[in-house]
Amino acid sequence: MREMTVYGVSFDLVGKQPIVLLKTADENRFLPIWIGHSEAAAILMKLQGAQPQRPMTHDLLTDLIAELDAEVTKITVTELRENTFFARITLERNGSEIEVDSRPSDAIALAVRVEAKIFAADEVIEESGIEFESEEDAANDERIRRVSALGDVDPIEFRAFLDTVTPDEFAAGLEEEED
Repeated sequence: MREMTVYGVSFDLVGKQPIVLLKTADENRFLPIWIGHSEAAAILMKLQGAQPQRPMTHDLLTDLIAELDAEVTKITVTELRENTFFARITLERNGSEIEVDSRPSDAIALAVRVEAKIFAADEVIEESGIEFESEEDAANDERIRRVSALGDVDPIEFRAFLDTVTPDEFAAGLEEEED
């Protein structure tokens, strides 16, 4: 089991499908996970500190968990089967641990809201991870450009973009793609 951080959210230029890119906490290994548009928007919104006028689904889930006097302690990307990732949300309530099956996108959207740790199984990282010796190597490697759908954009520049794009601008981009 390896601790991960959310490196960013991008789009697959070919299929226009959002991708969340997780990075191992202790080395430059990346795990790309294709996700839905609404989950991408939910993750980006929270990462940028934006507050919706009304609670989104993941905000509602966060509130329900709190009202039940439980706490999300971690989420884990547990396996990759037939090109589909699986995850588990680990909750603690009254000293007992509860595990709930989840899509990784929903688990990650929840984890960023409650600041829970994110993990991935070693087997998943071995099977789907992309390794680099340094972030500078990652910025120069064409594989990370393809996987995170950055085309000719440098991943470091894209990271700067993620730090400045607003949820409204991101949502506007989603609406343009659907037209």
